[in-house]
Amino acid sequence: MEKGAVFQPEVITLMKTVLDEAAAMLPEAKRTSAMKANLATRILERAARGERDPIVLRTAALCDLTDNRCHDISPERRAV
Repeated sequence: MEKGAVFQPEVITLMKTVLDEAAAMLPEAKRTSAMKANLATRILERAARGERDPIVLRTAALCDLTDNRCHDISPERRAV
C-alpha cells in the first residue's frame, strides 16, 4: 500500500462496507480477526491504487486470500 495514503470519508465508508460484505461471505469458522485484518489490508491496498468499485474491491480481497489466479480475471467476470 502506498505510504501516507489519505482517504476521503466516503471512501472509508465504502471500504468498511466492502470489508463487512467480504467477511460475511466467508465460512463462519474463517471469520477470525486475523482473516478480517487480511481482507482489510487487501481492500486498503486496492483502494490506495484508486479502485472504487465495491464489487472489484470485495472480489479482489477474497481472491487474494484464496486463489491468486483471480488477478487474471477481468472485472466483468469477477462480478459474476
